[in-house]
Amino acid sequence: MFNVHSQRFESNHHFKNSPEQPKCKSFDFRSFRLLQTMIFAIEEINRSQILLPNITIGYRILDDCSSSTTGTKAAMVLINGVEDKFPAKDCKGIPVVPAIITGGGSSESIAVARTIGLFGIPLISSFATCACLSNRQEYPAFYRTIPSDYYQSKLLAQLVKTFGWTWIGTIRSNNDYGNFGMQAFMEDIEKLGVCVAFSMSFSRTDSKEKITKIVEVIKRSTIKVIVAFSATGEMRILLREIVRQNVTGIQWIGSESWVTSELLSPNERVRFLIGTMGPAIHVAEVVGLREFLLKVHPATSPGNSLVMEFWETTFKCTLLSENKNKSDSAAENQQCSGHESLHGVNNAYSDISMDGSSYNVYKAVYAFAHAMHGMLTCEDGKGPFTNGTCAHISTYQPWQLLHYVRSVNFTTTSDDNVYFDSNGDPVAIYDLINWQLNKYGVAEIVTVGYYDASAVQEIVLNIKAIVWNGGTNKVPRAICTESCPPGSRKVSRKGQPICCFDCTQCADGEISNTTDALDCTQCPFEYWSNPSKDKCIRKEIEFLSFGETLGIVLVTLALVGVCGTTSIAGVFLQYKDTPIVKANNSELSFLLLFALTLCFLCALTFIGEPSFWSCVLQRVSFGITFVLCISCVLAKTILVLMAFKATLPNNNMIKWFGPTQQRFGVFVLTFIQSLICIIWLSVAPPFPIKNTNYYREIIILECNVGSITAFYCVSGYIAFLSCICFILAFLARKLPDNFNEAQCITFSMLIFCAVWIVFIPAYVSSPGKYTVAIEVFAILASSFGLLLCIFVPKCSIILLKPESNTRKHVMSKVPSKKL
Repeated sequence: MFNVHSQRFESNHHFKNSPEQPKCKSFDFRSFRLLQTMIFAIEEINRSQILLPNITIGYRILDDCSSSTTGTKAAMVLINGVEDKFPAKDCKGIPVVPAIITGGGSSESIAVARTIGLFGIPLISSFATCACLSNRQEYPAFYRTIPSDYYQSKLLAQLVKTFGWTWIGTIRSNNDYGNFGMQAFMEDIEKLGVCVAFSMSFSRTDSKEKITKIVEVIKRSTIKVIVAFSATGEMRILLREIVRQNVTGIQWIGSESWVTSELLSPNERVRFLIGTMGPAIHVAEVVGLREFLLKVHPATSPGNSLVMEFWETTFKCTLLSENKNKSDSAAENQQCSGHESLHGVNNAYSDISMDGSSYNVYKAVYAFAHAMHGMLTCEDGKGPFTNGTCAHISTYQPWQLLHYVRSVNFTTTSDDNVYFDSNGDPVAIYDLINWQLNKYGVAEIVTVGYYDASAVQEIVLNIKAIVWNGGTNKVPRAICTESCPPGSRKVSRKGQPICCFDCTQCADGEISNTTDALDCTQCPFEYWSNPSKDKCIRKEIEFLSFGETLGIVLVTLALVGVCGTTSIAGVFLQYKDTPIVKANNSELSFLLLFALTLCFLCALTFIGEPSFWSCVLQRVSFGITFVLCISCVLAKTILVLMAFKATLPNNNMIKWFGPTQQRFGVFVLTFIQSLICIIWLSVAPPFPIKNTNYYREIIILECNVGSITAFYCVSGYIAFLSCICFILAFLARKLPDNFNEAQCITFSMLIFCAVWIVFIPAYVSSPGKYTVAIEVFAILASSFGLLLCIFVPKCSIILLKPESNTRKHVMSKVPSKKL
């Protein structure tokens, strides 16, 4: 059975008289070539002395007109031997034909396979590709020499992905071939992330208006890559409308059914189909076939209506027959002379190199012959059936022949191994073809690759050899949205396919180093994203260092403080026997100068890269040295008050605050702070941290205080002593003396307290290393305040006013000015 005609017209069934038989039109040259190929193969086998010797294969050919109903009727005619009537009795006995070979499409094969499968009659197809036919439960007697659309759909999806297309359109014929094939294709591309802008189906029986609307959709769309999974007849109708509306610029990716067919005129193919690409049935040379095809002639096939119609259609003339006369023929076309030659004809019949469908028919006939040969050469007792029996030519059952069809395994003259898998399918092999212009300006098919499902590398493709629509070598673009570059990620558009998206830059600290990234990746803790957000770079390390300007200034101030304190200590040491030094309590003064020196040196521990020991040292030294300073100042303040009270009658308090008590008081106050620090270090000591809270792109190296409670205790204790010292100094500010010790202490404590009060908001609001700088500055400022207010006035008297450095002057009492 072959679809020699591609269209079938039904008459109106009004049932007022006998229904007319359906009419078949549109002679198909390729199907007629397949028909002749079958005859060629049968005759070749009949001549063979090896395959089926002494057996002659006969054949009967019927036209299914590309119609499932006609195909089903033709199949019943073949197996029953009745053409016009079907008996009501059961179909039993040996069928008229042992097997059916069909060149029809999937829809026709499905209908026929369901019918004859009930009788177990083998159906070997050379053209039906629907993956559904691989179902052994529904189609147990179906075999084919053409690959299943499962592989073609997979191949088409891989081609789409290979060329980077993510936004395409699809067209399919509304039959089993198109629907099942497109369904498999859609499943494959969905896994590959490809989106479909539109998907339309149609059939050859649809109205012209529907075909026009489909082409208008294509024309209005921005889609330039269309995958067409269509049968030849449907595609011919669509392309004719494409030509009529002059829709150019489309990159067609076709299925094997139509991609090698000559659906348009040569000029139209150049305009509309150049660049078309798709899989084609593997082409192999069949020796002697072309010569056989060119020998076909009405004179050698008298009474063969198909040959007559072929001849008349090819040469556009009319052959006289019993049903025609000269007047009838003259009214139609000119009369055929009978001397026309097929050697000059160039169409789908004569060009056997355009596709491998003829080769598939050739293999189908040989598959049947080898199955029959295997059945006829069976030896009794060694047969495959019960008790080793064999099937005999006169009594065999169809299911017995099916056993041998399933076991077929032979090699063709082209060195191709032919066999069927468990689903009745062959090994999937396709040629990848491309329509190109040759040097004569004629569209021709060029093989640019191949597909072999049994190979390790399934697809081999020469992309540089491909010519695309418009005759260019540049792969066309088929995307809804340009790819998101590294440094950004895709954001889906609401209500649109996943291929249509927006690109948004990765957030700070995140990167994407691939194209079309779905998410951005967070950089590791010590890394940050570069400006283009495509690479993580190590964060800048920041701390108050000795080498930077701010560090140099603070170190200089600290060293100046140390030098100044040392100088004052030297002056006091040199003039230790003078009245003003003795009156200033030289022991407490030297202890205070020592403590101030430590305070200035303590500031240096805050500068430089923090380590565990530097963090511990800066907090402990700060807490202890400042308590030592305040303790000394507090002792001096109390001493001033005691000295004034001692001048009053009957007051012996000065005896209770002698040098021993002063030393003990300073020791106790300092020991309490030292004890707090020891507990602090034991529970949760300070430690270095990498702070990223201020700047996410900068790591600030600083010290964490460890125990907050201990830190507050140390700081609170210093604040408590400072307040006590300030209050006592403030109360003693009006005591009459020439030395003004109480006023100096009051001023120093006023500066000390003011510095640390201002320090709190400045410390909180300063970021990064400036926090440490503020703390160092507060230490230095408060230290300088104590040094300058308490000791500089004495030094100025000692060095600049030696006449005032006398016992008389020191002991004289003058009213103190109001502070």
